[in-house]
Parts: sequence; C-alpha cells; structure tokens
Amino acid sequence: MRTVLVCGAGGFIGGHLVKKLKKEGAWVRGVDCKEHEFAPSVADEFIVGDLTKQEVVASVLDRPFDEVYQLAADMGGAGYIFTGENDANLMFNSASINLNIIQQAYLQKVKKIFYSSSACIYPLYNQKDPGNPNCAEDSVYPANPDSEYGWEKLFSERLYQAFARNHGMQVRIARFHNVFGPEGTFSGGREKAPAAMCRKVAEAEDGGVIEVWGDGKQTRSFLYIDECLEAVERFMKGSFEGPVNIGSEEMVSLNELAQLVIDISGKKLSIKNIPVSYEGVRGRTSDNRLIKEKLGWAPSRPLREGIEKNYQWVLSQVTQSVSAI
Repeated sequence: MRTVLVCGAGGFIGGHLVKKLKKEGAWVRGVDCKEHEFAPSVADEFIVGDLTKQEVVASVLDRPFDEVYQLAADMGGAGYIFTGENDANLMFNSASINLNIIQQAYLQKVKKIFYSSSACIYPLYNQKDPGNPNCAEDSVYPANPDSEYGWEKLFSERLYQAFARNHGMQVRIARFHNVFGPEGTFSGGREKAPAAMCRKVAEAEDGGVIEVWGDGKQTRSFLYIDECLEAVERFMKGSFEGPVNIGSEEMVSLNELAQLVIDISGKKLSIKNIPVSYEGVRGRTSDNRLIKEKLGWAPSRPLREGIEKNYQWVLSQVTQSVSAI
C-alpha cells in the first residue's frame, strides 16, 4: 500500500488532497497545527503538531514515505499577507517548516516530495498591467515578489531544488494560482477573494451593497479545487520536476468576480469599491503553456461552474451561523 504524508492536512487544499488520496487506496498520515475547520479528516492518522519544531517533524516524518506533500505554510488572503503586519511570522514560520521537512525527508529517504509554491513569487514589475500580466515560469528572475510571503516561497523553491541536485531527491514544485472551493476559509481575514465575495453576497440583503477592495479593476484567475488536485496527481506521476504553474487562464477583474457571484445568488446588489493600501498586484493569471507541454493538462471547467458550487457551500455555512444565533 502506498504510504503518504500530507503536511497542512488541516487546511483547505490539504483536506481535499487527503480525501482524494484515500479514495485512491493510499495509507495517509495528515499533520497540521490545527484540526480541519469544516470537516473531520479522513486520514488514517491525523496528528496535531507544530511543524516549525524539528522534534515534531522528526516524529511525524519517521519513515521513508512513498510520497510527502508539503502544503503547510503561514498564509492568508490579501488582508493578511499585504498589510506588512504579519511579515515576520510569514517568513519565519514557513521557512522553518520547509527547512525541517526537506532535511527530515532526506534523512528518511522519502521517495518523492511535492512542494506547493505560489504565484506570489512572480515579479511585481511583470504584473502592473491588469490586462497583460506575465507569469510564465521563466519570468521569475530578476526576482521581485510583491510580498514577503512570495520571497519565502521563492527561497523554499530553491531549497527543495538544492536538495534534489545535491542528494538525488525526487522533488516536484508547483506554483498554485488562487485555488478555491468548498471547505475553505471564508471569514476572519485569511480568506481568498472567491470565498470573501461569496460570503459578502451570502450575508447581504437583497437590494444592498457589497464592498470590493481597490478599484475592482485588478485581475486574477481562479482554479477550482478538483482541477487543482487532478493536475497535482498528473505532476506526481510524471518525470517533470517543475517548477510549473497550476492555475486557470480565465482571467477576470475583481468587480467581474463580484458581479458573477451576485448573478449566481439571484440577488439585486450593487458594488462599492473602497480604497485600500494593500490590494496586491494589478494583474495575475496562470500561464499554462509549460504544463500543457509537459503534462498535457489544462483546466476544463469554466469559472462560473466552480463559483456556483462555492457560493452554495458558503451560503449554507452563513445560514447555519445565523440559525445558531
């Protein structure tokens, strides 16, 4: 039986990944600093532990797992990453986790390790035009990420690549672009844009107003969780090491995203743009040329389909919260 360790199993992507691996028949150990917020883990073992601590990593990564998926990180949405107030934690915690995990994976002779990097590593100067951002994998240097979160991700990419070169480890590095779906954080300041929009619309009364940070013209692309996991599976089965983008090329402005959620809800709402000092880059979307070439993969579902599913889930959560009051 294939043995797998999922680091960050209490998070959104990690929780869904554990479910997929179990359906495929793998024996799975999950680890995170917290239990999953919305669904009990289906892992064979789930350990609550702080992966910034070497002794915790040594205890959970205690054998030559067939696969290790490293998704654990200190992260959040724009309200957490771009204010500057969390920079020390973002860098120290995530770097500590990656240093501990790659070293222990080497000592335990792990067969293959997946590292989830981020589109946040791409240079700020290539993402100033909301209609034409450049996020091709080879555009990352000269480096100038838009946040300390991005700098740490770039450092950790190089860390995993160095271990692969020096110790012959099988490493796979993917740069995720705004993955979303049910069972993801939708409130509290760490939520991403799709979840935030769905929450705002779900909470709004018909005829009301929802707020969108910035002028709403900044662009992004968003990938539904099921498609993300399909790409990860292909990536792990192949010989290509990456780094490679895993994301959608269906780019929308944040105002368009908000209007899409409003349309799905059936409510009549207006959008109010509010100035903020930390809205992030002006434009970002996945460049999928390399993943199409190396893995023969591209997203097949339109954004609306995923947003419909996400909105219904968020709506159910909001409704439950109101009913509980």
